[in-house]
Amino acid sequence: MCAIAGILNLNVDGEILQRMLSSMARRGPDEDGVEGGPDWALLHARLTIIDPEGGKQPMKLAWAGERYTLVYNGELYNTGELRRELITLGHQFKGHSDTEVVLHGFAQWGEAVLERMNGIFALAVYLEKAKRLFLARDRIGVKPLFFAIHDGGLLFASEIKTILCYPGVRPQIDAQGCAELIMLGPGRLPGSGVFRGIREVEPGCCGWYEQGSLRLWRYWKLKDREHTQSFQETSDMVRELVVDAIKRQMVSDVPLGTFLSGGLDSSIISAVCAGEMQKRGEVLQTFSVDYRDNDLFFVPGKFQPNSDGEYIRIMQRFLGSEHHETVLTPEDLLDVLEAATLARDLPGMADVDFSLLAFCREIRPYVKMALSGECADEIFGGYPWYRDPEVRALEGFPWAQNTIFREELLHPDIRSRVNGRELVMDAYRDTCTASDILPGLPEQERRIREMVNLNFRYFMQTLLDRKDRMSMYCGLEVRVPFCDYRIAEYLYSIPWEFKDWQGKEKGLLRHAMAGILPEQVLWRKKSPYPKTFDPQYGKLVRDRVKHLLEEKDAPLFAVVNRDTVRRLFSEEPVWPWYGQLMRTPQTFAWLLQLDFWLRRYHLEILH
Repeated sequence: MCAIAGILNLNVDGEILQRMLSSMARRGPDEDGVEGGPDWALLHARLTIIDPEGGKQPMKLAWAGERYTLVYNGELYNTGELRRELITLGHQFKGHSDTEVVLHGFAQWGEAVLERMNGIFALAVYLEKAKRLFLARDRIGVKPLFFAIHDGGLLFASEIKTILCYPGVRPQIDAQGCAELIMLGPGRLPGSGVFRGIREVEPGCCGWYEQGSLRLWRYWKLKDREHTQSFQETSDMVRELVVDAIKRQMVSDVPLGTFLSGGLDSSIISAVCAGEMQKRGEVLQTFSVDYRDNDLFFVPGKFQPNSDGEYIRIMQRFLGSEHHETVLTPEDLLDVLEAATLARDLPGMADVDFSLLAFCREIRPYVKMALSGECADEIFGGYPWYRDPEVRALEGFPWAQNTIFREELLHPDIRSRVNGRELVMDAYRDTCTASDILPGLPEQERRIREMVNLNFRYFMQTLLDRKDRMSMYCGLEVRVPFCDYRIAEYLYSIPWEFKDWQGKEKGLLRHAMAGILPEQVLWRKKSPYPKTFDPQYGKLVRDRVKHLLEEKDAPLFAVVNRDTVRRLFSEEPVWPWYGQLMRTPQTFAWLLQLDFWLRRYHLEILH
């Protein structure tokens, strides 16, 4: 994976380019490059995974009278098929990188190449003679791509920090941005960069920049179709798609590993990878994270009925993997609070982010690429809010049913200018309305499809942001096989009674994977990403917030209501802050992130 950036119709001074490249170095520590002309430049920083020599970027190609320059961040999982097709059309290749295939594919098919690509990507292609730039992002939104229209020109980059390097781009946030942070955080509106003037190319979108104007459109969305297969046929197809996606995403010229939590999703991926590597006489490296003394403090609950350790050990023995365990302390989590915020360029998921960054940092000395089980719950309906009819029926985002509290947390000045509840409900209803749903479906089926789209557009994007930024900050590429768009397209229209087979969360996936996993892991009740239960962590974050409350001019209190923060010390909100992992300790940690972000980025709050 890599970092990409570009400047069009603006000054491309060498000092500016170097400053932008420096901001990209963590995503691409191996090498960097620049191509351009008097008023344009494409920048690339590379984390080398495939074809070290043949995959250098920016990559250029002269074809059919045009000169193309590509910068690309991602991985193409059907490289072989596309290369063979392009060779029959007269294309010749110098190496075996997917980058070269993407470039030749674009030269051959133009924007229609996106329909042929199975992968995760953000890309930009400049046509030198036509003086046009094409931007695109993968269907699911695994790889990031931000942009800003500035002084009549265009800036784009993998991360916001790179755009902020350009002279004259000021770190500003207006009342709308403040409200978005508090009402939706750590999520954000689709297409929003939160910073004033900075936007994000949405998942499944692409567009052209020419003559000073950027026009974007959606080239992919989930479409409902009639599902006519039996349950067994559906289960067989799910197994075929999932196994194929995992095998495709193992392609690498560097050592790979897998995240292994002992849960269903990571265990499936690890089992398929271990089987493939065993055929080659290789041993899979697996990685897990835990917290000091968590066995002492763990208390079973509705969302996490049992701890992971026992199941990780079962899987490690089953796989015969070379296993590495990272054990974190509360102090370890707070030590990376600032780094995790810098990695996202925004306040994130608090210690859910902190632990992942610390974990990835420990993995990186062993492997450069890993596979992880994100997004199976969104696609297969594994979350509690899919399965609880009462929660499912509630209006609003089911993982954040705390709109009243969030609005009370907004600073009164911002509340007077932005209707927080309206912002949330408009976003919620717009997504439900835009969901593609066949007419005449039973109400439950309609609602499940709305829930899938809500998760795809919001909750899943927050998790994908987390996985991309925390891993790439450590120079580690993490792939997510369940985000293969073929799986998402197929699962969207499958009846809920199939997905919820035998009343089990992800019952269809469990049935499909019979024989691949030990029975006790295959049927283990869902357990979320591990978090610390150590009361010391809660004390540490509370103490830090108390210090902020005593600080007269803490930037935090230009955005949030000081009195509402004080209430958190004595009142436990009815609903979690964000999903099952962010409760009061994580809310405190998120407020610490928000304060650090305002300080470090020197945010100018516009009134």
